[in-house]
Amino acid sequence: MTTERPGGSTQQRTPNRQLAALIAEAGFSNAGLARRVDQLGLEHGLDLRYDKTSVTRWLRGQQPRGTTPALIAEVFTRRLGRRLSAQDLGLDACAPVYAGLEFAATPAEAVDIVSGLWRKDSGSHAELRKIAFTPAGLVVPSRDWLIGRPDDRVARGPEPGAGAGSGTGAGPGAGAGPGAGGRADGTPRPGETPVRVPAQARGTGTPVPGRAPGGAAVPGQGGPGGPGGPGGVGQVRAPVPPTPLLDRIERGPGQRVTNGDIAALRSVGDLFRALDHAFGGGHARQALVRYLEHEAEPLLRGVYGEQAGRRLFAAVADLTRLAGWTSYDIAAHGLAQRYFVQSLRLAQAAGDRAYGSYVLVTMSRQAVYLGHGREAVQLARVAQQGVGAAAPPVVQALLHAAEARGHGVLNEVRACTTSLARAERALETARPGEDVPQWARFFDEAQLADEFGHCHRDLQQYRAAAQHAERSLQLRGAGYARSRLFCRVVLATARLALGEVEQACALGAEAAQQAAEMRSARAHEYVRDFERRLEPYRDAAPVRGYRDRVAALG
Repeated sequence: MTTERPGGSTQQRTPNRQLAALIAEAGFSNAGLARRVDQLGLEHGLDLRYDKTSVTRWLRGQQPRGTTPALIAEVFTRRLGRRLSAQDLGLDACAPVYAGLEFAATPAEAVDIVSGLWRKDSGSHAELRKIAFTPAGLVVPSRDWLIGRPDDRVARGPEPGAGAGSGTGAGPGAGAGPGAGGRADGTPRPGETPVRVPAQARGTGTPVPGRAPGGAAVPGQGGPGGPGGPGGVGQVRAPVPPTPLLDRIERGPGQRVTNGDIAALRSVGDLFRALDHAFGGGHARQALVRYLEHEAEPLLRGVYGEQAGRRLFAAVADLTRLAGWTSYDIAAHGLAQRYFVQSLRLAQAAGDRAYGSYVLVTMSRQAVYLGHGREAVQLARVAQQGVGAAAPPVVQALLHAAEARGHGVLNEVRACTTSLARAERALETARPGEDVPQWARFFDEAQLADEFGHCHRDLQQYRAAAQHAERSLQLRGAGYARSRLFCRVVLATARLALGEVEQACALGAEAAQQAAEMRSARAHEYVRDFERRLEPYRDAAPVRGYRDRVAALG
């Protein structure tokens, strides 16, 4: 049950003209606004029951309770395409409530938003996976990415080389974070006193005999500065608790991020990507989200300098995009959209404009799949504007192909053909050995042929669709099992439209068998779409045979 705070002062009872003006600008009715607030509440697991009478009270000056002002502000932000706060609506300020579609103002806020999303997703919030895709939710993030200023600083805590826990480092923000063995706020743990670390052992990553990691002498062992060793510079003032080694193994917030930590994130991304390609997004999606919650978040809240911080944000952006991609593959489209938006923001913190364009292309592909061709084209064009002509040819080809897919959904033949031609020309100019981002290397001749096949299918140019789909299947590696399935269905659809029913059914049956072995809603939907197209031929012998084969799959 939701209630409002009674107006206890003259100011609270003053009619809320700011809210009235925004309701008029947005074109909401009172009932429509209340319904949208209730729906947004469901995204956060809140059972809100506002109605038009509630909105009337707000307009008269009554203040909604709890986090409702932030929810109302988010409703208007999505509708009007500009960021609005509770105060902008004439309501009391309250703690922010993140829905996941916000494009954070700072890297720190971005960490708060995305980590909250991971925690909700890894828990029992089943409603999170039922959130609907929101086309209006694409406007603010893509615009803010395109015109927003780069982040000046992402580093946290003392810069490398600063005194451990001393707060005397010369780098920006030195002393703002923890030193070795300290808390996240920079204070020592109970019973711990500062330790002076020899310069030759500090931060080298090389163990020193007789010393624990970080250069502190191990009690009862020989070695410089330890019992039985010479005294002098670097001598330990007080014993070090026996837990630092465990702390380094079980990483938590406040510890310094290493190159190994970032390399591990990249390796995990490669592993989950391979699983996704071969077995579908549902196979290990939940494990990926838990990894992000338990491993990536502590790193983001750790200690790192500028260079390490940018690389850390880039690695987490990639994993977050993959969490979105696997969510998209299981038809959790609203959740996927939120992961994509947060990946876009993390990519900006990384200073990686090109990867940001790839995230936008991913968002464009989801829009295509859901039939939002106009939004798909706009996202692809924003990606092109964001990277300009300096992007490698392979990246340019990827961006133009994404735009072509949007035009195909809209049945815009000329625009689709033009974009496909640009993609083809760009890929032709790519040279072996050229510096291509890791994430763009999948876009080769097989992928381009796949894009051509899908576009020609959408434009009902079935002979061309069949030719390109066949070429893609010839060139595509076996590791891309799901992509091969999609292309096989495109080929089956084209053969069916050309009157080759028997061949179409044989291809469709192969695809159905592969889909049965995958945890991919998209794979199953491709097969269902083919089966819908079979309906006019339901009495034909090849179609009856197809249905028998599929039924045998269970």
